Amino acid sequence: MADYQIAPSILSADFSCLGEEVEMVLDAGADIIHFDVMDNHYVPNLTVGPVVCKALRNFGIEAPIDVHLMVSPVDDLVVSFAEAGATYISFHPEASENIDATIQLIKKHDCKPGLAINPDTSLDCLDDRLGSIDLVVIMSVYPGFAGQSFIQSSLQKLEGVRESIIASGKPILLEIDGGIKANNIRDVAQHGADVFVSGSGIFGTENYRKTIEHMRAELSKV
Repeated sequence: MADYQIAPSILSADFSCLGEEVEMVLDAGADIIHFDVMDNHYVPNLTVGPVVCKALRNFGIEAPIDVHLMVSPVDDLVVSFAEAGATYISFHPEASENIDATIQLIKKHDCKPGLAINPDTSLDCLDDRLGSIDLVVIMSVYPGFAGQSFIQSSLQKLEGVRESIIASGKPILLEIDGGIKANNIRDVAQHGADVFVSGSGIFGTENYRKTIEHMRAELSKV
């Protein structure tokens, strides 16, 4: 079995007690904490900024924090989230003025860079860049809102990127973001994903541990 990682998205958490929510989901078996950062510009919604990331670090959260920037411009927030304690920072290539410069900026600030691919975005932006990044995020919903249904065509993109990662020989994580629940996580894993972002699929359930254990049980069948 591959080394699968589950990444609950705090977008669906209870923000009135966010530190406790994150502790609970990590205690329940999550691996990574996922931040969906929206700016009401690149996408039509507004969510969290670097202060929330810093607050979780100050609260004592030591797990990797995976920051998904759905913002434009990108670079200023790269620096702010890096200083706030991010581990991974991914961005959308069409939101950056210079994709390669943004990747290098993330690295300069000791974070791991990733590229996030929208359902309508070509995989061409990954050409010659797999050697420079640590993460590819395939969006299986359109960015901007939580609770959307999984887009089945994203499975083909997963397969294509997995083939490219294997060919590169690099230890690049392949993340899927959007509509992931216990009832489809095995199918998605079979198409190549190894990191699974789930917001309402975890935080929207009554028992985080039971939900994550169910997800692990499904992944063990791959």
